[in-house]
Amino acid sequence: MLAHIIMKILIVLTSHCELGDTGKKTGFWVEEFAAPYYELADAGAEITLASPKGGQPPIDPTSELTAAQTQFTHRFDTDAALKQKLAHTLKLSDVKATDYDAVFYPGGHGPLWDLVNDTNSIALIEAFQQQGKPMALACHAPCALLKVKLPNGDKV
Repeated sequence: MLAHIIMKILIVLTSHCELGDTGKKTGFWVEEFAAPYYELADAGAEITLASPKGGQPPIDPTSELTAAQTQFTHRFDTDAALKQKLAHTLKLSDVKATDYDAVFYPGGHGPLWDLVNDTNSIALIEAFQQQGKPMALACHAPCALLKVKLPNGDKV
C-alpha cells in the first residue's frame, strides 16, 4: 500500500498597499493568488500563507473589477474560510523553508515595493534554491528575485 504524501506549500503575498506616489491602492492580484491556491488545495496540498507584515495582505482593487473576474475569483468571493485564512497570514520572519516542499509568490504590483527588498523573503528564496525545492513566481512577483544570490554569490 502506498502512503499518501501531502505536499506542504507556502504562498508568500505582499504587504504593500500603495502604488508608488500615485495615490492609488495596490496589493496582490486576486486571480494570481486564487487560481494557484485552489488548484493546489483541490489536489490535496496543505497551504500556508505568509506576508512580510503578517495579517491581512492588501488586495489590488483593480483585480476585483468585473473584467478581471474568473471562475477562481468568483470562488474566492464566496469562500469565507479562505478569506479568514488570508486575514491571518504568518509573518514572513516566522517561516522556514525547511517546513515546506515548495513556495509560490502571486503577482500584483505590491511585490515591487516590499518583496524585492524584504530580507526575510530574499533569505527564504535563497534557502529554497539551496534545498533544491520548487519555486514559482507569477506576473510581477519575479521582482522578488532581484537581490537573491546563488550559493556562489552570483545574482539569480
